[in-house]
Amino acid sequence: MATELGPTPVKQPASGAAPAHHGPKGVGEDNRIASQGRWATWLLAPTVVALAIVIVYPIISALVMSFQKDAGLDPVTGLFTDGGAAGIQNYVNWLGQQCAAQGGGTVACPPGTLGGQFWSATATTFFFTVVTVALETVLGFWMAMIMARTFKGRSLVRAAVLVPWAIPTAVTAQLWLFMFDFNGIINKLFNVSILWTGSEWPAKWAVIIADTWKTTPFMALLILAGLQMIPAEVYEASKVDGASAWQRFRLITLPLVKPALMVAILFRTLDALRMFDLPYILTGGANNTTTLSILVINQIRQGFNSAAALSTITFVIIFLVAFIFVRFLGANVVEQSGATGKGKK
Repeated sequence: MATELGPTPVKQPASGAAPAHHGPKGVGEDNRIASQGRWATWLLAPTVVALAIVIVYPIISALVMSFQKDAGLDPVTGLFTDGGAAGIQNYVNWLGQQCAAQGGGTVACPPGTLGGQFWSATATTFFFTVVTVALETVLGFWMAMIMARTFKGRSLVRAAVLVPWAIPTAVTAQLWLFMFDFNGIINKLFNVSILWTGSEWPAKWAVIIADTWKTTPFMALLILAGLQMIPAEVYEASKVDGASAWQRFRLITLPLVKPALMVAILFRTLDALRMFDLPYILTGGANNTTTLSILVINQIRQGFNSAAALSTITFVIIFLVAFIFVRFLGANVVEQSGATGKGKK
């Protein structure tokens, strides 16, 4: 007689027993990840080595040199010396504007010497930076607002705007040097007789005008990228609500474009703090237009180690400015990109 069989009972694991593993799947996954990590290391190694040679080694070498004395004549004995360890004396000399004395020790650097120009060069550098970045931000924002509109020939306008930025800085400086000549087009156009590169304030404004003309397109390009990220629906909704043009600019455009704007200002500020070729070609650093970069180059002709200390001070100044922008003014492109990615998810 056939016996009716029920469903086969499923054997349950004992209470507290570990679940059974079916095959080495976890081990294979770990091996695959480890293999990918090794490949990534080998692929990144050449880039890391190249960056270490190009960036890390010069920085370390400059730091080591900055703590060494420059070779030259000993002011006490009149004999040639090979230098040697200087400690922080090079930094003290620059910050205190001290020069070597004939009888040993240091004295206040006479006016006109390189050692006596540190603080004036620092003030000139920050003056150029603040004024040029402010002008370029305002003009660049205005140009970006125009280029963001839809009109016939917009692509041609965008391409034409970038021409000054594409011209090499040395060529731009030489071009403006011809224009600022006493018999140049600037004086004839405005019917004035100004020695643009022969006195202090005209020389400073000549540098500012030339730099603003060249770099404003760069600011406009970065701000334009930020403006194009703003959805058109936001403006349409504000128009329906009756917002005026000024209200749309103040309450929509400025807040939404602020991340891109701050990053653009940061990049331009760091670039302006390193300004060298434009004022050097226009004025040669005369008439109180010497920047920190020009001072470093002039010092190299008299001593590499002291110039290394000055370049290190310049690097620290630029680093502190960048830290202030990123930490307190919101110019953090990494965080902004992360926030954008989270928002899209």
